[in-house]
Amino acid sequence: MKEQLMEMLESRKDEMIEIRRHLHEHPELSFKEEKTAQYILDFYEGKDVEVQSNVGNGFGIVVTIKGGKPGKSIGLRADFDALPIIEEADVPFKSKNEGVMHACGHDGHTAYLLVLADCLIQLKDEIPGTIKIIHQHAEEVPPGGAKSIVESGILDDLDNVFGIHLLPLGPAGVVGYHSGYSFNGRAYMKLKIQGRGGHGSSPHLANDAIVAGAHFVTAAQTIISRRLSPFENGVITIGSFDGKGTFNVIKDSVELEGDIRYMTDETKKKIEHEVKRIVKGIEEEFGVTCELAYENDYPPLYNDPEITEKVAEYLKNANDKDIKEVKEFPPMAPSEDFAYYAEKFLSCFFYIACTPKGEKDPYFNHHPKFDIDEDALLVAAKAVGYVVCGYYEVE
Repeated sequence: MKEQLMEMLESRKDEMIEIRRHLHEHPELSFKEEKTAQYILDFYEGKDVEVQSNVGNGFGIVVTIKGGKPGKSIGLRADFDALPIIEEADVPFKSKNEGVMHACGHDGHTAYLLVLADCLIQLKDEIPGTIKIIHQHAEEVPPGGAKSIVESGILDDLDNVFGIHLLPLGPAGVVGYHSGYSFNGRAYMKLKIQGRGGHGSSPHLANDAIVAGAHFVTAAQTIISRRLSPFENGVITIGSFDGKGTFNVIKDSVELEGDIRYMTDETKKKIEHEVKRIVKGIEEEFGVTCELAYENDYPPLYNDPEITEKVAEYLKNANDKDIKEVKEFPPMAPSEDFAYYAEKFLSCFFYIACTPKGEKDPYFNHHPKFDIDEDALLVAAKAVGYVVCGYYEVE
């Protein structure tokens, strides 16, 4: 089966590229991926599988491939939403939806998995178990699609879940993995500080919300530098400070918005506790009132060490001309809602390098000029294919 699967994937490389380019030309934002979902559904039309649509809180799709023999059940996940970015990449298949772009590689994720799934459908009699193909909507915008798909119960029979991400961290042919905590968790905060406005000449008759807000910005950074261990990962970014006013008027109120990242659940709890403690202190110190909205979004992504070790072993033993190097990557600073699958199931989320040929300083995911080496699509399909074959111990 393994050799046959790889031959099938190689013969359909051009199809993967064609699908990726079609999706790239027609990107859709999170929770609005109606046409993309229909394209995926049309692909499975007439195939001997069970297809469930509108799974979770949006356009999620789960395709169940029942093998010819009894055995374990696994999930293979790919996301398919795009970003609100005006594309600047100079490609002939540029986005036709103004202000929307596949700047994170989800078009490639969907393209490789569609073809891989079709090949597995044709070979399903050889599979000792069940494979659920998870086409997930809305990875980019909290609450995301993964959490709702997990909570729907449609995946409750799974033993493990696998997924990949295209990242320009090396040439096509490089596959990376990381054991343990691998992607940051994320939280969002919004703070409104209500003071008392007044004339700039008479600060003693007012209560300056900007001064209180500025103090919060500075104090929040001490959480990272003075409350976390030097061996903990944490970031607090105040990305918005809305204090626009008139130069000689003391501001009545200000609003701040921030992004918080952390690598472990323990750090998540610590940062949230300290933020709330500082807000209380500012109310007391400056005599203001504060309204704090603090929302934990995606949890840290934890790759099960045992499963990840097996994935690395499967790939290192592949001896495939298209998979040229398999190596351990460092933890990643961004967040990923694949973390919700990994919270419930022992999982592994690994990386497919995709730096465009000739690029020494490639644009990273979410950049308007982001692009991939499309050779990475076949690498992704083969890599996940080898994981499936290794998992089920089929030759």
